[in-house]
Amino acid sequence: MDARLKTAALLAVAVILPDQITKAVIQRKYALWDTDPVIPGFFNLVHVLNKGAAFGFLNRPDMDWQVWFFVAVTIFAVGFIYYLLTTADEGDRFFIWGLGLVLGGALGNLIDRVRTGFVVDFLDFYVGEYHWPAFNTADIAITSGAFCVIISMYMKNRREGAQHARGE
Repeated sequence: MDARLKTAALLAVAVILPDQITKAVIQRKYALWDTDPVIPGFFNLVHVLNKGAAFGFLNRPDMDWQVWFFVAVTIFAVGFIYYLLTTADEGDRFFIWGLGLVLGGALGNLIDRVRTGFVVDFLDFYVGEYHWPAFNTADIAITSGAFCVIISMYMKNRREGAQHARGE
């Protein structure tokens, strides 16, 4: 297996395992919609189910098509990530790591969707009455991975701009 694919696959597994374990623990320990204050006024553990995407996008109980839509989108994304990995510069670690993190997060949430039709979210940050939408470890990996990809692209553009300025 290509080193880029191996790195991304290892990162994906390193995301999927704790993601699925934490979700299973939440499901066993908390009834649906339970809230457990960890840092009052700032952070709760909760047990919520999300049929939609990030930040509750399309999380509506009156729609059933969105689960299969997000399954299809995830399968497409996995294929696109594979393509990006096979064409990536082997030395571009941030890009490869970022894609591995996004892959792991996407697959972690895909497992939930296929298994139950919902994604388990349990991290609830808030200040007063203002809550950030609940999320999970897969979502953290997707966000972190996207950040790594953006950093990689920024660094690549700066390198190419410097080379262009030098006339290379």
